[in-house]
Amino acid sequence: MDSALPTTSATAAQHASPAGGSTPGSEWWRSAVIYQIYPRSFADANGDGLGDLPGITSRLGALQELGVDAIWLSPFMTSPQKDAGYDVADYCDVDPIFGTLADFDAMTAAAHAAGIRVIVDLVPNHSSSAHRWFQEALAAGPGSAERARYMFRDGKGKHGEIAPNNWESVFGGPAWTRVTEADGTPGQWYLHIFDSSQPDFDWTNPWVREQFRDILRFWLDRGVDGFRVDVAHGMIKADGLPDYTPPAEGGSMGGASAGVALEPGISTGPASWPETAPYWGQDGVHEIYRDWHELLATYDGDRVLCAEAWVDPLDKMALWVRPDEMQQAFNFPYLETPWNAADLKTVIGESLRAFAQVGAPSTWVLSNHDVVRHASRLALTEENPQGYGVGPNTPGQPDRALGLQRARAATALMLSLPGGAYLYQGEELGLPEVIDLPDDARQDPTWFRTNHERYGRDGCRVPIPWEAGHPAYGFNTTGASWLPQPDDWNDYSRDAQAGIPGSTLELYRTLLRLRREHTLGLGSIAWIEGAPETILALTNGAVTVVANTGADDIAVPSSLADSAVLVASGPFDGSTIHGDTTVWFTTPSTLPVA
Repeated sequence: MDSALPTTSATAAQHASPAGGSTPGSEWWRSAVIYQIYPRSFADANGDGLGDLPGITSRLGALQELGVDAIWLSPFMTSPQKDAGYDVADYCDVDPIFGTLADFDAMTAAAHAAGIRVIVDLVPNHSSSAHRWFQEALAAGPGSAERARYMFRDGKGKHGEIAPNNWESVFGGPAWTRVTEADGTPGQWYLHIFDSSQPDFDWTNPWVREQFRDILRFWLDRGVDGFRVDVAHGMIKADGLPDYTPPAEGGSMGGASAGVALEPGISTGPASWPETAPYWGQDGVHEIYRDWHELLATYDGDRVLCAEAWVDPLDKMALWVRPDEMQQAFNFPYLETPWNAADLKTVIGESLRAFAQVGAPSTWVLSNHDVVRHASRLALTEENPQGYGVGPNTPGQPDRALGLQRARAATALMLSLPGGAYLYQGEELGLPEVIDLPDDARQDPTWFRTNHERYGRDGCRVPIPWEAGHPAYGFNTTGASWLPQPDDWNDYSRDAQAGIPGSTLELYRTLLRLRREHTLGLGSIAWIEGAPETILALTNGAVTVVANTGADDIAVPSSLADSAVLVASGPFDGSTIHGDTTVWFTTPSTLPVA
């Protein structure tokens, strides 16, 4: 397996996950609110400008106060950081920029003591080209067992000078790179669906599968509660590696949606599903996750696998969370749905139906480290394909005030829905996308591989603000920051919002508290009949939710006139729901529902 310090039984016990399993149907992950931490941008304890594990430990109290159930950490494992840690060079150690394994153990123990579970990011589609396994493959040469770990192929043409097929990298440019053999001659090509520093594993190789079983055990023995699986739809490639040209409208990036339509809609089965790229969503991935499911089941505490699976339609995505496979899958069709009542009603209904058919909860998510923050995305006025990002020259620049208003309303809707919910660090502060990053500060591979045509993901990854008026807004005490922070973030800082009625932070705290009190995550919804076309109205047990996705004000429905108001995403006088506002009411005893 990967080089690592062995975990002793005492260490494993010391940092064990909350013990025991739940009755099927009531597992913690079915209704959990999970907070994504992007470690390099969360909190920096040593002042070098990069967030770290001790920094996370120091800020766990703020997350406990927020009211989340678990944290998910983006990669912190040993890496050259060519793609912010998604290029792993050692799966069983902590990169020194983030700390040590001892720091990880201390963080996990502190999180568990605070009642917060810990999920770590696992990157099984590819490793770093700096990984020992890949370096051994280069040295061993064609036909070797070492080369069989990765997708090495001979080239086409008289001298092998043509790539094995026409596949394009998600980050732009070709998906194949030719190596120079030990004797100095041009040699084989290796596949990298992402950057050339991220060679794809060959998951048909039993050796690869056994290495990852060991990696799973290593982190489970250290007490982690589960794994978010990066590119969970990409580990198996179609037989023969056929040529493929994605449709012009396909997205392209981190989540790897290239060539897959993501518009939600009713499907009748595989025959009606859109064409899938030969490197995404192949049936063979499910065998891997059945194996992992069995492994996780040998540990106490309802451990979880969450799929980053950019596949469409929702019926196909649900295949990743059948009872013997993964437990959750990110609902990207929901994330990509515009702020429109009709579209939202469709995707919510389809999500609940599709996941219920396999006995899994839906998940809900609006922002993460790969997409434009929803406080900006929901106010864009022109098409912005997934992965392009937003920069100074992007058309359809967002209106910041409108974006925040819609983001608050969208979050209030999302947190009323049954299932699991994911929050991305800083969204509870209302952070917008950072648009005006200097060109020379950008670090996303997309920016470089597209010759600066796409801005990529740096704008959502800027270190978050904690204290107004402090160096780096309290991210650290030195003022260093790996990406520059805006000059106008004082008002977004956590301490500037804490205890302030109407602040975005207090809105999130209230929504999460009410969600717990009314067990909305384990509930079920019914649609309220007769709502105007811009209104999305539903009940979830004791809570009735009215979301006004239009610009015009509407009167509170007469059926809710005597209901108590639980929370509103924006100003609310009790009689008029303003545009781009969501309000939670107590559910009256009689209500016209569908």
